[in-house]
Amino acid sequence: MTKLTNHRKTPREATSAVAFSADPPAPDDPLLDFAPVPHKRPRRNSITPDLQREFIAHLAATGIVTSAARHIGKSKEAIYKLRERPGAEEFNAAWDEALTWGVLRLEDCAIERAMAEGLYNTRANSMLAFVLSYRGRYRVDMREIVPGHPLYEDIREEVLEDAQAEGWRPPV
Repeated sequence: MTKLTNHRKTPREATSAVAFSADPPAPDDPLLDFAPVPHKRPRRNSITPDLQREFIAHLAATGIVTSAARHIGKSKEAIYKLRERPGAEEFNAAWDEALTWGVLRLEDCAIERAMAEGLYNTRANSMLAFVLSYRGRYRVDMREIVPGHPLYEDIREEVLEDAQAEGWRPPV
């Protein structure tokens, strides 16, 4: 189980899901094993590879881009500019993965809070209903993934490309 850390001076003030963050990934976590965005001429205020990894780790722990940018002493705009630079493909993939983990953590915090306060706090019930409906919107029943379904076709195309790259030819 992930240990959450309270960032409030007074523990009883930690009522918000963002008052807590999970432990960041370990330095050897595969999430942090990406090629950082290269700098042609690094300056003293550049977002170095170490800062890029620290940003990704904090994003995975909090799920909040602005907080992760502030954590490394950079602006959200600077981080988004870095994302748009050539050679940022692996950084972007790590960003997307970290954001997925962070958002799952925030959803879990919302569900935990709603369940703990649901009987006494009607807003907690509405928060739980919102989170569950949002989660359900992106789920696909496995039985619906048949030929012609967009997800099926995407997976099929990816598998065929990989197979052809390895020299496999479809039977005639």
